[in-house]
Amino acid sequence: ADNRRNMGDFRANFRRGRGDFMGVAGSLNDGADIPAEVKSYWPNDYGLYNMAGNVAEWVLDVYRPMSFADVQDYRPFRGNVFQTRITDDEGNLVEKDSLGRIQYREVTLEEAAGRYNYREANNINYRDGDYQTIIEATDWTQAPEERTTDMMYEYGVTSLISDKSRVYKGGSWKDPAYYLSPGARRFLEEDMSTNYIGFRCAMTRVGNTQASGRRSR
Repeated sequence: ADNRRNMGDFRANFRRGRGDFMGVAGSLNDGADIPAEVKSYWPNDYGLYNMAGNVAEWVLDVYRPMSFADVQDYRPFRGNVFQTRITDDEGNLVEKDSLGRIQYREVTLEEAAGRYNYREANNINYRDGDYQTIIEATDWTQAPEERTTDMMYEYGVTSLISDKSRVYKGGSWKDPAYYLSPGARRFLEEDMSTNYIGFRCAMTRVGNTQASGRRSR
């Protein structure tokens, strides 16, 4: 219960300070030096556990340091790659892959022509790594398939950012309290893993935003 008896209690699993992962003997704070069981701490108002702390979580966004200034303010996202289903000459879907999934390919420049929301399939590096953000003006005339993010972010040489760098956030059992803030972003290559990053399944809410179902006038 949320009352005065619980004032000062730790409500997430994180590292308080150097070497202090769960408190001192006889007076533990979060009580866990590694990831704890899911329901070890209180849920939030939506009934979700460990939205901060315990393990950090992958998000779908591709990392860019200035995304907060580049993207729109309504449900911002970086990482769109527009695809279409693969069909044969008669317009029928080709055979599914070995896992039973419909096969897709990136849309071509011709298919994207005339659209207002995108001009090419891969928009991961839009306005931050694409050909228009390259310092060398002579590179602007290069063919689309030759415009790579490496021209701006030389991964492994001058930067650790690439088009495969995904955001993770939420803080973990080994992070200080600073990283529990939703605004604290970090990144890692999408094909790498650690002992403090997990994931959470999520989806956009369907229907009325009010849980009661009543509509405001």
